Amino acid sequence: MAMHYPEWIWHNGAIKRWAEATTHVMSHVVHYGSSVFEGIRTYQTPDGPIIFRLTDHNRRLFASAKIYDMPMPYSLDEINAACREVIKANGNTTDYLRPVAYRGLGGFGLSADTPTDVAVATWKMGQYLGASVVEEGIDACVSSWQRFAPNTLPAGAKAGGNYLSGQLVAREARRLGFGEGIALASTGLLSEGAGENLFLVFDGALHTSPVSAALLNGLTRNSIITLARDNGIEVIERDLPREYLYLCDELFMCGTAAEITPIRSVDGRQVGTGKPGAVTRRIQELFFGLFDGRTPDKYGWLEAL
Repeated sequence: MAMHYPEWIWHNGAIKRWAEATTHVMSHVVHYGSSVFEGIRTYQTPDGPIIFRLTDHNRRLFASAKIYDMPMPYSLDEINAACREVIKANGNTTDYLRPVAYRGLGGFGLSADTPTDVAVATWKMGQYLGASVVEEGIDACVSSWQRFAPNTLPAGAKAGGNYLSGQLVAREARRLGFGEGIALASTGLLSEGAGENLFLVFDGALHTSPVSAALLNGLTRNSIITLARDNGIEVIERDLPREYLYLCDELFMCGTAAEITPIRSVDGRQVGTGKPGAVTRRIQELFFGLFDGRTPDKYGWLEAL
């Protein structure tokens, strides 16, 4: 099925037609993966449309750029405004935002100084891993591809080049007939999904790998930890071996795109009852409750469009 692109995009300071937001094939980013980006969702609420943790996401965009020594030509407030502007330009019909900053056309060496180009795109995403997966769950596999070792690529940056790893994990999983892949760190311990963080449930408590396990410290991950602790659910960050995926009572992955997706089996081994469990359902209620009014937003996460 052909992709239907939105009409408008924000690019280098202005709203343009989608087809006009171009970059040269010899731009630094095309050859070296030198981009940083964010994924941000919008939701409809009883009080009108909101952008979920817009400022926190764009703060991380600037943090990723700092790690890669990429000068940002716009301020945080300007990028926030661009996100709102492009959503409105497309008639508030989209639910996903993609701010991206990248090294443009300049010199050709790895360390060449180039201008930093910035764009903010928006499109209709819906459920990232497929229809009804939030309710029914997916079957996952542990990938043969590991995450990068410490002090090689900074996992704490949401950089385009990092997602070459995620592509290998995700495409292998699809080729083998699974809904998503799970990667181990260079230690052989659990890291994260192709583009999602992981939570395991043991005896009613959430267990998740620490950020030192070559994973992105996701904002959905942070939201879940905060909501769980504020609602009496214990959260433990610790190193986790692969086999705990098979032994946990419940398992789910989370991220802006995947939201909260239960995992019903790993490597053909059923997780728990094979259906989303009570703790997973409670976390979904608390998270999605932010957008329908069931969960009070005590955190300032819902930012008006």
